[in-house]
Amino acid sequence: MKKALVALVLAMTAALPAAADSPRKLVTILTASEPQTQLMAMVLTMNAVAKGAEAKILLCGPAADIALRDASETATAGQPPKGASPQGLLRMMIEKNGVDTQVCAIYLPGKGAGPEVLIDGVTPAKPDAMAAELIAGDTTVMSF
Repeated sequence: MKKALVALVLAMTAALPAAADSPRKLVTILTASEPQTQLMAMVLTMNAVAKGAEAKILLCGPAADIALRDASETATAGQPPKGASPQGLLRMMIEKNGVDTQVCAIYLPGKGAGPEVLIDGVTPAKPDAMAAELIAGDTTVMSF
């Protein structure tokens, strides 16, 4: 019994460094229509990625408009203090960090549009896969 307990403790201890080395997972859900809120969601997600998080972004409702190729000026206009825009930071995270970005599954059908209207790197969400991400024990969810 004692040998089995020692073996179990050693096995668990050996697994700890591997778990500590895996990146934290973050899912940012953005539904807000306000450009300042959209930008702040992108800023916080970008900073989490810079600190080693593995991030995904889910855009729903009016916030998904920032993923449109023909987005409104509120999505593309720079804001103080650094002149960044919600879509600009989103594009940067997709291009430089490979951040998986999705629009809600009902967004495009609701607009009567297909995925070709989205900027490169943005896809329609698969509800079953996103639900699994949201409830995973190692995932932090930020919602705006």
